[in-house]
Amino acid sequence: MLRKKLILITSGVLVGAIVTLWAQQQPTTTQRIPQFDNSSVKVWKTIIMPNQPLNMHRHENGRVIVALQGGTLTVKPDKGASKKLTWETGKAYWLDADPPGEMHGDVNETTKPIEVMVVELQKK
Repeated sequence: MLRKKLILITSGVLVGAIVTLWAQQQPTTTQRIPQFDNSSVKVWKTIIMPNQPLNMHRHENGRVIVALQGGTLTVKPDKGASKKLTWETGKAYWLDADPPGEMHGDVNETTKPIEVMVVELQKK
């Protein structure tokens, strides 16, 4: 009986440690994680946390977005109306370069993080 209790307690402690370690590795802020770049492409992973906008920025070149964890994003340009983009997990999307001089911010207004891999083509 004592052995069973020790096994249960040890198992509970181990599960608790694993859950704690996993939680510590999960991002808590919106971030851009560079992967690599060369003369042909620039690749990064973006994690957009709920209600944490990406700062205003622009894309000089067209890019492919691969949704690792999809969701709906609101794109808020510095000029003009906002628009919503919905990305399904596991699907890829094409986004054109931004118009000259235009900046935009992105906001995840959902309750779960959105994760995308971005492959931006570089001009030769």
